[in-house]
Amino acid sequence: MEERTMVEATIPNAAEQSSAEQRVIKPDVLDQLLQPEVQEALTQLVEQLPKLAEMMSLLTKTYDLAQQVASDRVLIQDIVGGFKEVVKPLEEKAKGIASAVIEANDRAEQSEATIGLFGMLKLLKDPELQRMLRFGQAYLDIVAERKKQ
Repeated sequence: MEERTMVEATIPNAAEQSSAEQRVIKPDVLDQLLQPEVQEALTQLVEQLPKLAEMMSLLTKTYDLAQQVASDRVLIQDIVGGFKEVVKPLEEKAKGIASAVIEANDRAEQSEATIGLFGMLKLLKDPELQRMLRFGQAYLDIVAERKKQ
């Protein structure tokens, strides 16, 4: 019986504390609401409520879609597979270019041949050099056009 009295005595004290806290908080909130800046901000907020509601609706739909996409394992696997299909050929091409550059560097370091004027004229007839020179010329033309804009 003594325990019951103690519990009953504790409950009203907690309720009294809660109401006392609310009385302390209420004047602060009321004081803030009476400030002109707060009233102006509330007026602007109320005027924008239709737009805010529309935005929240759109954000909710976007969130729901993102949740569906994030939880759809098949879609995630398809996206990853698609990226791999795009990246794999690029990766192979990059590896091919890198190996050609390394091999060309090795050959150039091993060779001690001097390329003279006639050697350069002979190189100018090389189809690969011509292709690279045309590419270089086109690239420089594009850069020049973009600088003019």
